[in-house]
Amino acid sequence: MARYGKEHKQETRRRIVESAGRRFKQDGIDGSGIATLMKDAGLTNGAFYAHFESKEDLVATTVAEQLRAQRESFSALASGRAGLEQIMRAYLSVEHRDNPSGGCPSAALLEEIGRCPEATKQAYTDGLLGVVDDIAARLVPDDPKSARRKTLGMFAIMIGTLQLSRAIADRRLADQVLEQGLHDALGLLDSL
Repeated sequence: MARYGKEHKQETRRRIVESAGRRFKQDGIDGSGIATLMKDAGLTNGAFYAHFESKEDLVATTVAEQLRAQRESFSALASGRAGLEQIMRAYLSVEHRDNPSGGCPSAALLEEIGRCPEATKQAYTDGLLGVVDDIAARLVPDDPKSARRKTLGMFAIMIGTLQLSRAIADRRLADQVLEQGLHDALGLLDSL
């Protein structure tokens, strides 16, 4: 029996986390069993425990990784206000709303994360504050900590808008919610 190297193990773990991120955002944390998660990653159930102690360990790791990736994607955009407007327009778009499995973990999983054990909440908090602090640094480059509260509020508006738009059956009304949320978020941005 051939032993796999460290790189193979890291690649397998990455594959599990990536597919779990999509599945969690699509079906929810509680709606995603280990068998399904491993099948999505193209692996057997037995391989799971070589990478994670428990499903909760996977959830915390996935949430942290999803927020790290979101932070990285935001940092690739233009700096300053122009970049913030890009973030808001992309976040509060029909495309993002209609693709929860490929979008923001906050909008897709917030309610479930609130019911998770402390380790997952901490992973979420740390990742969220990283995103928020990066956005605040765009707002007030000399003192980003001063803008943290307002940035949290702005991000909360964006998350809530996206969640509400996803929950509305009337497509026109759902689109109007996105438009109004974007208007409100941009207004808050202008007030900063």
